[in-house]
Amino acid sequence: MVVPSRKLQDLIEEIREAKTQAQEREVIQKECAHIRASFRDGDPLHRHRQLAKLLYVHMLGYPAHFGQMECLKLIASPRFTDKRVGYLGAMLLLDERQDAHLLITNSIKNDLSQGIHAVQGLALCTLSTMGSAEMCRDLATEVEKLLLERSPYVRKKAVLTAVHMIRKVPELSDIFLPVCAKLLHERHHGVLLGTITLITELCERSPAALKHFRKVVPQLVQILRTLVTTGYSTEHSISGVSDPFLQVQILRLLRILGRNHEDSSEIMNDLLAQVATNTDTSRNAGSAVLFETVLTIMDIRSAAGLRVLAVNILGRFLLNSDKNIRYVALTSLLRLVQSDHSAVQRHRPTVVECLREPDASLSRRALELSLALVNSSNVRAMTKELQGFLESCPVDLRADCASGILLAAERFAPTKRWHIDTILQVLTTAGTHVRDDAVANLIQLIGGAQELHTYSVRRLYSALAQDISQQPLVQVAAWCIGEYGDLLLEGSCEETEPLQVEEEEVLALLERVLQSHMSLPATRGYALTALMKLSTRLHGDNNRIRQVVSIYGSCLDVELQQRAVEYSTLFRKFDHMRCAWHSATAEDPNSCPLPKVPFWVQGAQPHYTLLLQSEPPIHSSLKLSWLPNLGHLGTSNCVPP
Repeated sequence: MVVPSRKLQDLIEEIREAKTQAQEREVIQKECAHIRASFRDGDPLHRHRQLAKLLYVHMLGYPAHFGQMECLKLIASPRFTDKRVGYLGAMLLLDERQDAHLLITNSIKNDLSQGIHAVQGLALCTLSTMGSAEMCRDLATEVEKLLLERSPYVRKKAVLTAVHMIRKVPELSDIFLPVCAKLLHERHHGVLLGTITLITELCERSPAALKHFRKVVPQLVQILRTLVTTGYSTEHSISGVSDPFLQVQILRLLRILGRNHEDSSEIMNDLLAQVATNTDTSRNAGSAVLFETVLTIMDIRSAAGLRVLAVNILGRFLLNSDKNIRYVALTSLLRLVQSDHSAVQRHRPTVVECLREPDASLSRRALELSLALVNSSNVRAMTKELQGFLESCPVDLRADCASGILLAAERFAPTKRWHIDTILQVLTTAGTHVRDDAVANLIQLIGGAQELHTYSVRRLYSALAQDISQQPLVQVAAWCIGEYGDLLLEGSCEETEPLQVEEEEVLALLERVLQSHMSLPATRGYALTALMKLSTRLHGDNNRIRQVVSIYGSCLDVELQQRAVEYSTLFRKFDHMRCAWHSATAEDPNSCPLPKVPFWVQGAQPHYTLLLQSEPPIHSSLKLSWLPNLGHLGTSNCVPP
């Protein structure tokens, strides 16, 4: 018995009237049961209606796989109403993962051979949507014949199907090469646009096709010139721009044909200059055409003046009120900065202004371009701008901005002092966001600039006294204070403001770092080692340092505990050497008449492993980062054990 069938419109109304999702599921489940019963009973008159309802259910996200075979039956039907729904169902329900799609190959082949244009269009649409590689190979000959069909409707569908075939099976390129040259003479917009797309696909996938179609560059130039000057068809004009979709597609094809080819580039140079100067950018369609023109100019071997014109167009895009256009301009300039650095450099002020954009994507692109524009001549000005941006930029951009400033300073620093100041500024502003190697790099830089030791230790001491939350800054400051603490206490530095520091103040600051809950274990290690270094740099009583060091002998952190225990051992067993060292270095810093202590040092600055022989022997390795300069101990006293 045939189950009564209701119309698709009635089903849609009932589904929309459902109050809850459960009610909607109930309606759909009942209807799917009716559809299954109808398919099982084999109702030929209402099969297309049942499948149409099933496709609607499928678009709502419910399973509809049981209708795949019904699609094949409808496609094989002689009625157009059945074929239309059958082909639509095949496009929605079938793909290469189902074996059933191979069963419709013969039906598509038969329909392509018929003279009914509507049926041919349905078959071509289905083939271009879900055709597998096997189907493309089997039906390539039929599609090639339809490329020369009298009906523009069929030719357009056949061209788009050929594009799909080339993407699926690139070796089919040779079949469509001869036909494409004839289709370039088309006046129908859809056929010509599809032909340009097909030629683009062929050129991208076949070097032979690329060489073949370079002969038609003059013809493409003429088509584009006609579009720019007189227009192609008024119904395809958008906002006063004649057929922008076709213009964009031709420009993309010219970009491929002119790349690394002098003759083709020479033919299209004048046309590109004409398009670049005459296109109206007050509308989005004109901006799209102009943007594709700029990309084409940059990709081919164009004249130098034309490339400068293209960069200037992108510079004008940066002033556009549309955020999308500004983003596209920044992205394009970032691509061009390596090949046309001087031309892009002229738009540096505008790029810097884009750093202040509230849109995150725009500010990120502007940051990348600003960092790419830094060179030896503008490093001071650009770094100042970037540091200002670093102070107020979003958190997700701080790491990139800080890393970019550090890299630029490392490459283009005019002086060591400027380099040190720049790194200190970055550490002060965004210390927690810098790269892991920033601390080691700054320590190495300060250690190698002997004339700046006093300046560096004073700057770092002042910065540490103001803020101990930026861990990389605290680590560098602790190292520098421990290494050059004597320079901090004595003398003056003309390059900094007068600073009077007492020994107690220095020790109190390092103790504050050790006690701060913000200090990382590594930072406490730097501070503890700095205190140990100061025991040889300062001339006061070392009992305070000894007490602080002994406290960390029971620290839960193994590294800090090991350091504290080893430093306490040095205090206890070798403290008698300190007086001789002080008296010797006071007279001559380069001499140190210490008794010969058998030890050896392995490792590189700033971390040594010092092994001592003593009674009783010290069996552990002392990681004495407080001993960066062996000259202070007198290398003449270093003898192997």
